[in-house]
Amino acid sequence: MTTAPETRPDPAALDASSSCYYTALGEGRYEPTLHAQGAWNDWEQHMAPASGLLVHALERHDPREEMQLARITFEILGLIPASPVRIECRTVRPGRTIELVEATMIAEEPQEDGSYAGGKAVIRATAWRLVTQDTAEVAGGFHPDLARPDEADPWDGTSLWGGGFIRSLEFRSVAGGEPGRGQAWLTTHTGLVAGEESSEVARFVGLVDTANGIAVREHPGEWMFPNVDLTIHLFRRPRFGWLGLNTEVTFGETGLGITSSDLYDEHGPVGGVEQILTVRRLPGS
Repeated sequence: MTTAPETRPDPAALDASSSCYYTALGEGRYEPTLHAQGAWNDWEQHMAPASGLLVHALERHDPREEMQLARITFEILGLIPASPVRIECRTVRPGRTIELVEATMIAEEPQEDGSYAGGKAVIRATAWRLVTQDTAEVAGGFHPDLARPDEADPWDGTSLWGGGFIRSLEFRSVAGGEPGRGQAWLTTHTGLVAGEESSEVARFVGLVDTANGIAVREHPGEWMFPNVDLTIHLFRRPRFGWLGLNTEVTFGETGLGITSSDLYDEHGPVGGVEQILTVRRLPGS
């Protein structure tokens, strides 16, 4: 997951004045702002807002009001540069009650005239959309609730992580955490896309990738543990506001790890998320 130095975007070129993570450029093209900046490198995008943007695009693709996003899997195909991207969507498996849709984020490359075009795929998202129906009489099996956000303690995420995205968030930490296990709430007042209306689901999903950073087993200044995928399961439509995470992180003995989290909004549990990790000691640490 590396980019040659000469092709790295200039972090100073990112818009710091925007109130959103992205600016819509039209025809499926978007430009990240400083608020979408990653935590591992200042010239890449954070996966969290990028995943929200992909869901935003999927929801605009052949929308079906009677259907609900049930599972979204994001394959991170490479480093996501902090430069304009293009999103292409298609229906993989159409159906009356079950549908599989796909969105691909393509990082455009700088041209000699200063514009961006072409590029390569950096994230591929596939999502199952299922028809909704009334099953209230058999609903059950929910995970226990978290302590409410106003019952948790403020936590400064920038004390552990850098980047514009982390600075855009407000965190609350539930007491009782330990390395590799923790509960937290987070929210943002930053919009998803300037120039296009975004749903509550897209904005909620745009926070979920933070799960890998709220209950770290090792300090990120000594170990890298980026995720190479993100799989979200939802049994109801989440409401945007505070995202709750009940997270457990496991490191194996051969350089692999997994972050597993239960997902909550302020009305209760909504689903879960899994992230597979590549675990590596940082050079010189």
